[in-house]
Amino acid sequence: MIYLDYQATTPLAPEAFDVMVPLLRDQFANPHSAHRAGRAVAAHVEVAREEIGRLLPEGGRLLFTSGATEALNIAIQGAPPGGIVTIATEHAAVLDTALALGRTGRAVTVLPVDADGLVDLDAAARAIVPGVALVTAMLVNNEVGSIQPVAALADLAYRAGALFLCDAVQGYGRVPIPAQCDMVAISAHKIYGPKGVGALWLRDGLAIAPLIHGGGQEGGLRSGTLSPALCAGFGAAARLMRERAEMDAAHVESLWALAHDLFAGWTLNGGVEARYHGNLNLRRDGIDGARLLSECRNVAFSLGSACASGSGRPSHVLRALGLLDRQARGSIRIGFGRYTTSAELEDAAGIINDASAAQTAPFMS
Repeated sequence: MIYLDYQATTPLAPEAFDVMVPLLRDQFANPHSAHRAGRAVAAHVEVAREEIGRLLPEGGRLLFTSGATEALNIAIQGAPPGGIVTIATEHAAVLDTALALGRTGRAVTVLPVDADGLVDLDAAARAIVPGVALVTAMLVNNEVGSIQPVAALADLAYRAGALFLCDAVQGYGRVPIPAQCDMVAISAHKIYGPKGVGALWLRDGLAIAPLIHGGGQEGGLRSGTLSPALCAGFGAAARLMRERAEMDAAHVESLWALAHDLFAGWTLNGGVEARYHGNLNLRRDGIDGARLLSECRNVAFSLGSACASGSGRPSHVLRALGLLDRQARGSIRIGFGRYTTSAELEDAAGIINDASAAQTAPFMS
């Protein structure tokens, strides 16, 4: 199997696995217990917290969560009362949460994007005004890789007296996170760490309401017993993202250049410049993406967000870019990263191109 679905999840780094094993097998104490065994595993949690924080803005605190979805929900639901401004291409964890609050009476504004997947800053400035309590935007889009002007949006939020939440799940460790952010959500399994753990970064002095009540762990904002193994794996993965940043970026750029040649007959969805190049979202006339996925059984790619892959609905992100339903259904997402080889990408392209050619033969005749 050739794995090309790095936006859905990444392979677990061997180094992250190695630090997790002793904490799963031998050091099993509760990290919130006061005895020596508990303090020993709690130390691993704190080392991980510090390591993860090295890729985040200064002057904040990091709270571990079960994943980015929980982190985003804590941030959005815990923010002060007032309007919410977000973007049409956001992840469902943001859009659905904001719209749910809208049904309770909160004013929610969803800003459109252009064909490159980018928000218009003039339209954002008209929407982000006093009375808005929260502005939330994704740093790197999970479906098309667009890099939003997060720093500019955060500045607009600051001037309006609103908080700014950055969904940095796809960008953490790959794209710098602007210092103007008030809250940042991240996830371990997008950076070669384990599934089941994420984090919410909060600027110092910022107080929001808890979503989960209980024992008051994680600074009283997120109750529940932490898994030291998952936290340690997250920390190891973050350390590798920092140490390997230049090497990983160069590798992704080389694969991006190769992919352009290999998929020359396809049309790129989204822009080229303001984009993370480990994401290749493509479309081709006459293609049924779902059928192509089933025909290429030895290649793991996707039709869009893994969270909505079984819905049968066209991608809301591609529709927001202006694509017709048939174009969205004829699109595929190819994601690559640290462990992808050029030979794998070449082999996968051959399989996908052959299968797509078989589909388009009747269309072209």
